[in-house]
Amino acid sequence: MKQTTKMSRAVSQLEHIYNALNADFFAGEPLPVPIITVQSKPGTYGHCTTAKVWQRKDGGAYELNIAAEVLNYPIEETLDTMLHEMVHLYCREHNIKEVSRGGKYHNGRFKAEAERRGLTCIPCGQYGWNTTPGDNLIEYALSKGWNEIKIGRSSLPPMIRTGTGGAAQAGTGSIQGGKRPSSTRKLICPKCGQSVRATKAVNILCGDCLQKWWRHKESGPGKSLGRCFECARSIRKDRQNKRDAINGQW
Repeated sequence: MKQTTKMSRAVSQLEHIYNALNADFFAGEPLPVPIITVQSKPGTYGHCTTAKVWQRKDGGAYELNIAAEVLNYPIEETLDTMLHEMVHLYCREHNIKEVSRGGKYHNGRFKAEAERRGLTCIPCGQYGWNTTPGDNLIEYALSKGWNEIKIGRSSLPPMIRTGTGGAAQAGTGSIQGGKRPSSTRKLICPKCGQSVRATKAVNILCGDCLQKWWRHKESGPGKSLGRCFECARSIRKDRQNKRDAINGQW
């Protein structure tokens, strides 16, 4: 995804993501199209209303909100939040009571529907079940060529998700004071500038310069650290020449 400078473009990207998830994860049981909003709601990832609170010509629509504070999180986090809320929407449409205790507790029915869509569920104490991005969502994002939505509101990262229209649910693994690290790795060939993303160690041959890439030892999630062997040899040779020149001066 390109650098986003307007909120209208960010919402458009979220609508595109929703439509893709609806087609690929709810095939045969398509969900109604909600009004997708981006609101500042510190302490939450997002919410889906319990009723059609927006009025429009077709009779109304649910509201599905993605918190402004997490809009620029790694794309797999955005997909997890969107799909999490879409499971709530599915349950509303099919009269499945997936939450209780004022919408805070996500019960076994929620877990079953979430896992049907490939979400990874983890126990979360008094809030029941929560979801966290699995490798399948990362691979899905890669297959679509999606990256982070590069616009977001500066604030403390949220620590909870919401179930029904704003009722809080505990989140997982949030990092105080900054953006969460991505589970994907970006590799760049410095010879031709081509780049790819991967979720694990890969053996890549650049199709443009026909050179094999290698990974730096210090490479990790979110770092652009790919080099082809030819470039690596050139760098090592330059360093050796410098050392030889210094030694020759002594």
